[in-house]
Amino acid sequence: MCLGIPGQIVEITDVTKKLAMVDVSGVKRQVNIACIVNKEHSVASCVGDWVLVHVGFAMSRIDAEEAKKTLDLLIELGEAQAEIMAMQTSAMQ
Repeated sequence: MCLGIPGQIVEITDVTKKLAMVDVSGVKRQVNIACIVNKEHSVASCVGDWVLVHVGFAMSRIDAEEAKKTLDLLIELGEAQAEIMAMQTSAMQ
């Protein structure tokens, strides 16, 4: 299963290597944006774009609304996972 995490490109760090800084819920990571660059969308024009990030690559562009929905869902899943783990721990005691 592949999981893409939404992030927003906030800075281009290397135009030649197609590297950019992406902000994912306040955490900034450098990613490769080669998969989303083409003749109509240059490296420099990617700043501000929302993308799905997987293993260090921006795999596709998404809109801000889709990014928010996905981030909200991931937060809910994380909270649900924490609750399940807490219940499993209490059941073992």
